Amino acid sequence: MKNILLVLTVVFLSNTTFAQNSDKAKVLLDDVYNKVKSYDNIYVDFKYVLNNSEAGINQETRGEVTLQGDKYIGNFFGSTQLFDGSKVYTIIPENEEVTIEDKSDDENALTPAKMLTFYREGHNYEMDILQNVNGRKIQYVKLTPIDTNSEIKTILLGIDAETKHIYKLIETGKNGTTTTITVNSFKTDQPLSKTLFTFDEAKYKNDGYYIVRN
Repeated sequence: MKNILLVLTVVFLSNTTFAQNSDKAKVLLDDVYNKVKSYDNIYVDFKYVLNNSEAGINQETRGEVTLQGDKYIGNFFGSTQLFDGSKVYTIIPENEEVTIEDKSDDENALTPAKMLTFYREGHNYEMDILQNVNGRKIQYVKLTPIDTNSEIKTILLGIDAETKHIYKLIETGKNGTTTTITVNSFKTDQPLSKTLFTFDEAKYKNDGYYIVRN
């Protein structure tokens, strides 16, 4: 009987600790979300690294994105993507081509507009390690997809404990691929051109671009 009570006590304490850990993680993620939503616009300059040692893949590039509500414009892998609230425009200078398509109906699709808020749904979460990065305290939260069929194994979200801004995202896939996004610069409430999220089709046609509508 004593052994049974001991086991039950250990299980209870473990579950309580996990629940408290999860609650702390939720509070921190809510702080991050509320901070993001408090800004009129956000500019992020980041480094992107894709690695799969078994497949011999190691890609590294820099990107940037400006967000305002659901609208965004970003430069990544030599192309520009613009969302004006209804249409997505992908501009590829190397091919002199622009693809125009409707916004995806897939609610799970991770778009630039969701890159700072995606963690709010579809994950279990718990506090992970605390790191000191050049004097900044970066608190990691471990996210695990609720959907067991997800191709993602885990996501580590590094958050600046003082500013509540996302500093790093480390996504590990079930196929062994690791995607790391590190924020180099995070600026808020910048003066933006009124036409920043407007696609000028005539300009690209005059420049000889081929326009594809999907």
